[in-house]
Formats: sequence, structure tokens, C-alpha cells
Amino acid sequence: MAEEDRSLLVAAVGGDAAAFDELVRRHTGRMYRVALRVVADPVEAEDVVQDAWISAWRALPRFRGDAAASTWLYRVVTNAALAHLRRARPTVPLESAPEPRADGGPEVSVLRNEVADVVLRAVAALEPTQRVPLVLRELEGLSYEEVAEVLGIPVPALRSRLHRARVALMAKLGDPR
Repeated sequence: MAEEDRSLLVAAVGGDAAAFDELVRRHTGRMYRVALRVVADPVEAEDVVQDAWISAWRALPRFRGDAAASTWLYRVVTNAALAHLRRARPTVPLESAPEPRADGGPEVSVLRNEVADVVLRAVAALEPTQRVPLVLRELEGLSYEEVAEVLGIPVPALRSRLHRARVALMAKLGDPR
């Protein structure tokens, strides 16, 4: 998939609009998840993703091919989400949580939904410098190296930010430690 994405990105750089459309189809879902977890509002997340795709389209001529297509797109959407936060009102917590899994009966589903909502609200309340690395690493599953590349920081600095984010998140969740 990564090699296919790279080929599509190279074709898009060369002016192939269909290749860019395929990238949009493949990556919009992931980009939306990142945007939603950073800006904490579904409508605003959609705007962020649209802004990110416009930025990506405009930046195509400057794409050097140093990073994987997905890493480059994570950087574009992260930058768009952070720019949105800088010019927007204070973050509003998420109003919905992910759909619960069907196993375990309705009581377990309700409990899972409530726990997920509490965690997502706590993540949304973190400062952007803590929220973004936490979202990319823990919720999107990127490696430390990928997150560091997306944020343009060294891995040790990323580890420090993640540590502070985890400590802040545990404080918000009322960790009894």
C-alpha cells in the first residue's frame, strides 16, 4: 500500500488528477480521524480535512518524496488542524463516542461508550502540543519515528511530549496513583 501511495503521489505531482483523487479516497478517513481528535468537533474536522486536501494539492509541486505519502498527509492534516485551533474559539469536548462493540450485552456496550466518551473528552481537553502527538501515537498507531517526522521534531523531544501528555491525561482522568 505504501508503495502504491508513493506512486500515486508521484503521479499527482506530475499533474495526474485521477491519482490525487485516489489518494483522497484512500486517506480521507484517517485524516478525518486525526482532525476530529485534534479539533474535537465533527463539523470543524470536516473543514480541517478539506483545508488539508487543498493545502496538499497546492503543495504537490514542492513534495520531495523524502517521506511516505501517509506521513506527508498526516503532517498536512496535523498542520491544518493546529492552524484551525489557533484561529478558532477554545476547544469544545467531543459530543459522541465511537460505536460500541456488539459483544457483552447492552450494559457492557453502554459502559464502554461512557468510558470512551470520558477518555475522548479528556484527550480533547489537552493542550494541542500534548494532544496531537498522543492522537498520532496512541490512537492512530504511528511509530515514534513517524510521529516525530510528522511533527518535525526529534524522537527524544517527542518522547518527552508524550510523557507530559500521558501524565496530563491521567490527571484529567483522575488516576489514583
